[in-house]
Order: sequence, then structure tokens, then C-alpha cells
Amino acid sequence: MASEKVETIVAGNYVEMEREGAATAGDGVGGAAAASGRRRGKLAVSSLFWHGGSVYDAWFSCASNQVAQVLLTLPYSFSQLGMASGVAFQVFYGLMGSWTAYLISVLYVEYRTRRERDKVDFRNHVIQWFEVLDGLLGRHWRNAGLIFNCTFLLFGSVIQLIACASNIYYINDRLDKRTWTYIFGACCATTVFVPSFHNYRVWSFLGLLMTSYTAWYLTVAAVVHGKVDGAAPRAGPSKTMVLYFTGATNILYTFGGHAVTVEIMHAMWRPRRFKMIYLAATAYVLTLTLPSAAAMYWAFGDALLDHSNAFALLPRTPWRDAAVVLMLIHQFITFGFACTPLYFVWEKAIGVHGGAGVLRRAAARLPVVLPIWFLAVIFPFFGPINSTVGSFLVSFTVYIIPAMAHMATFAPAAARENAVEPPPRALGGWPGTFAANCFVVAWVLVVGFGFGGWASTVNFVRQVDTFGLFTKCYQCPPRH
Repeated sequence: MASEKVETIVAGNYVEMEREGAATAGDGVGGAAAASGRRRGKLAVSSLFWHGGSVYDAWFSCASNQVAQVLLTLPYSFSQLGMASGVAFQVFYGLMGSWTAYLISVLYVEYRTRRERDKVDFRNHVIQWFEVLDGLLGRHWRNAGLIFNCTFLLFGSVIQLIACASNIYYINDRLDKRTWTYIFGACCATTVFVPSFHNYRVWSFLGLLMTSYTAWYLTVAAVVHGKVDGAAPRAGPSKTMVLYFTGATNILYTFGGHAVTVEIMHAMWRPRRFKMIYLAATAYVLTLTLPSAAAMYWAFGDALLDHSNAFALLPRTPWRDAAVVLMLIHQFITFGFACTPLYFVWEKAIGVHGGAGVLRRAAARLPVVLPIWFLAVIFPFFGPINSTVGSFLVSFTVYIIPAMAHMATFAPAAARENAVEPPPRALGGWPGTFAANCFVVAWVLVVGFGFGGWASTVNFVRQVDTFGLFTKCYQCPPRH
């Protein structure tokens, strides 16, 4: 009877939210039903372009957020790994990332169900990952989740700014990349006006279209360009283990968009439908990343080792300029994705979350952008910074903490018996789930954090020694 009661409470509350979603606007935290025809018309337009919460919105958000600028560094990773390892690591980490996203969704539903049984109303509050950990496992887990998640999102936003400056330079090199970082930092600061993930409906859709165009442009352009003199793609690892594990952790970072998973789920009218969304998004993303990275590596070989941005090796054409512009817009969108959870944390810290108006919340969010802006100027290392973030932050945020939290939450027999989302028998039930979690923790701890951390640190220090901090133009080609 207890499990049936939990199911009724969860389903009933989500149905209520779904009905509200059809008649609300703004940041998705509730509102009165439309009372007039004009009001209904405005809300219909708002729902179409602004106020999303469907399964499709969640899929677009996950797929759009997963690739972004990493698409341009994956050919660089292939030059470090070799063709066979590059393909294998993408598929392997894609599946592993989908598994831990599933674990996060299970923990979210478990936490939300328990809280709603206590009559907690979340219509004016966005649930975040550290709150899930706090509610299920206590403050020590909360603190670990908060530190790793926020630091990852901070540097994820930094990477988007670096990517913006790196890309625009290939269209307009009259300004150096550092100056472009200043400019795009100001542009990306406008994301403070986007209330929540509900409001990224049209942006998520457009972002994925832009990434799809860029991926297929890279594939076709590399094939049309043909092999450069001396290009000899390797099937196996690169010349050094430093480069090999650096490339592997960059791919680990690629499929680690989980830092915003809980916020995306909370923006859904039916969060329990999220379970397979990340896997479906990963399957689509692989159709973009595998052909583009493989084609670029086939065409340019080890020349990519000194060009972490794939645009650097392709001749300037209207097609390439279009791809650059579209990626710039998409990086702006992804900056908003990475920053929005940070905005929520800051709002909760200063007491303006939920009840304040849009303008007041936007003004309160501005201090979050300043350290991101500053760090992008200090460390403009496009490519190597991805691997460093992947090894030290993504390893724990995306893989280790979710797997360990799932095991700790359901270690008691009573928790397993009353679980809202028990594991499917096809996955081996509870024993199979625990075995998979142990494998994820062990693999990522040794390969991702251990070898990957060592390799990424060595590579990052080399970039600092070669180019220096605050460098004006990292890996800049000759001016046109």
C-alpha cells in the first residue's frame, strides 16, 4: 500500500504541473489560469516559443547542451587517441554518461516523492542536484555535490567564452582573442534575463540545428579538402601517454552534461519520463561527433595536435563562416545553460529565488558572470582546458558522485523495497545496478581522474609555459 500511495502522490502532482504548464508563462513557477481570449492567445504564443516542459524540450536541451564547442575539439582528441580509440571512447563514455544520467533521474524522483509526501510545494522553487543529495544523504553529500557541481559549471561557462573568442577570430582577426573574450563576456551576461530552463524551448531547438549544421559541414569539408601532405591517421594511440589520456578525458568531458540534468528534469511537466531521454540524446549526438571527428582526423592527421580548434585547418569559405556564426550563437545558448544553475544557487544564497521579479533576479545574478569573465581571460587554452575540467571535475560531478549516491541511498533493504523507481530486471535488478555502479566508480577514478588528471595537468602546464597566462591570442593563425 505504501508504494501505491507514493505512486499516486507523484503522478497526481505531475499531472497538476502539466495542466499549469499549458496555462503559464515566465519562469514556470505557477500562475493563474487564463481568464480571457486575449490572455489565452498570449499564453499560446508564449508556450510555443518560450515556456517548454515536454519530453521533446528535455531531449533538445540534453542534445544541444551535450555537444556545443566540444564538437570542435574532438578532432584534436582523435589526433591524440588514434582513430580506433577515438571511436571506442566516444561510444563507451556515451553509454556510461547515459547510465549516470539515469541514476540522477532516479534519485531526483525519489527525493521529490519523499518531499511531496511531506506536503512540500516546489512550484516556486527549482530543485537542484545538491538539494537532492542533501535530502537523501545529508549535508556532507550536499557539500560535495555543491562544490563539484558549481565549480564544473563555472569552468564550463569559462570554456564557452573561450570558444566564442576562438571562433570569431577566424572571421575577424582585426581584434585579438582576448579582446573578443571581453566583448562576448558582455554579450553572454544578458543570459541573466532568462528565468529558467522552461524558457530555453526555442533556443534548445535552434542550438541543435546549428550544431548539426556545423558537424556535417566539418565532415563534408574535410572529405572535399582531402588528405594534406603527410597526413597519416593512426589506428592506435598517439606518441605519448600524456596526449592519449588527455584526449580520453576530453571525450569524458563531452558526455558529461549532467550538471544541469536535475534542472532540466524539474522543468518537465512529467519528470519521470526523463529516464531514456539522455540515452536518446547521446545516440543522436554520436551521429554528429563520430563522422566529423573521424573525417577531420582522416584529412589532417597529426596536424590537429597543434590546432585544438577544427576551424583553424579549414580554408575560409562562406560555408565555414556560416558554421562559425552558428557555433557562436550556440555557445551563447550553452553559456546560458551552464550559468543558469549557478544563478539559482546564488539566488538561493541571497534570498531572491522564486519570489522576486525578473528584473530584480537579473540584477542579482550579474556578480556570477564576473569571475567567469575573468577566468576566461586568464586561461584561454581552447582544448586543453576541456581535458583538465573533465579529469578533475566531470569525473566526480557526472560519474563518481551519482553512482556512489545511488548505492548509498538504496543500500538499506527498506529503501530498496519502497523505491519509487526500482531498476528494471533487464539491467539485473539491484545486484546488476550495484555492479554497474561499482564499475563506473572504479573506471573513472583510475582512468578518468587518475591517469586523466596526470595527463591533463602536464598538458595544461605545457600550454602555460608555452603561451603564458593572459595570452592575447592562443594558437592564432597568421592574420588575413
